[in-house]
Amino acid sequence: MATKLIIAGFVLIVVAILSGIKTSSGARIISAKLGIPSGIIGVLILIYASYSSELVNYNRQAEQVSIGNKLKIEGPVRNTQVISPIDKDSVDCRILTMGVYPEANENDIWVLIRPTDDLYYPQSDHTNTSYKRDGEWQVVTRFGGDLGEAYDLIVYEADSTSSKFFSNTIEAWKEKEDYPGLMLEEIPSGATEVDRIKVYTRKNCRGVF
Repeated sequence: MATKLIIAGFVLIVVAILSGIKTSSGARIISAKLGIPSGIIGVLILIYASYSSELVNYNRQAEQVSIGNKLKIEGPVRNTQVISPIDKDSVDCRILTMGVYPEANENDIWVLIRPTDDLYYPQSDHTNTSYKRDGEWQVVTRFGGDLGEAYDLIVYEADSTSSKFFSNTIEAWKEKEDYPGLMLEEIPSGATEVDRIKVYTRKNCRGVF
């Protein structure tokens, strides 16, 4: 639907452009009375189509994340750790997991969740790795289980090879639209666990994603 609207919008804009072109005799190719309204309508259609497209809907959805309780950190940060959510917290289906890291740490940071199926699911947004800046990191984290299901939320520091493995894994899952999870032995040796908390879903998230 969005594609058809975009095509229609462009056609109307082309009509508007043609209305501004005159032939050698001075006559317009298309009447300005038709061209001006066509241009306006075409622009409005393109704006509407862009906001109704799957890409924009995805970005809207990805931005609608909740933030849980936050751990207060005092003094210099010595270890990479989670500060939100906190251990034993109840969380929504989509949250923003946040943490801190020593600024000298140049490793990528990955969050993996382990639900009751004992498999591991690397979490990412459009950047794949957790966003890092000025000693703080964050990543969108999604839960797809039942009400009250327990999850281990695990933070890994990963070298470049391990980080690429997680990124490639996510891309392969997205392409197949199948998310089978990783077994513990599949997690690369270059990924080191640095923090772990347990959280519980506060609502039924099954089938949300």
